[in-house]
Amino acid sequence: MEIWINPACSKCRSAIQLLDAEGASYTVRRYLEDVPSEDEIRAVLERLGLEPWDITRTQEADAKELGLKEWPREAAARGRWIAALAAHPKLIQRPIITAEDGTAVVGRTEEAVRDALSR
Repeated sequence: MEIWINPACSKCRSAIQLLDAEGASYTVRRYLEDVPSEDEIRAVLERLGLEPWDITRTQEADAKELGLKEWPREAAARGRWIAALAAHPKLIQRPIITAEDGTAVVGRTEEAVRDALSR
């Protein structure tokens, strides 16, 4: 199990606390420092069963500068979204937990973290 975190994020800290409390074995990826490649983002999107716009923090300053809210949310634009996430990792929703069964969850709630633990 791996968890992508921003240590400054309260949701990330809560997820880590819950994983620790449950005795989970996991590795931490500080994705703002160890930025995922476009291929890694594609892989995690596949595991999540989501599109890049589903995990994009559109309220961030970088998103506003890029005008992401105006970008099309369609298959033809998928690569553009993934490139933006790789170039601006702060836009990636957090925390993302990759589960042992090959799936992943965005662990913003206790329920989502527990879901990852149960897989």
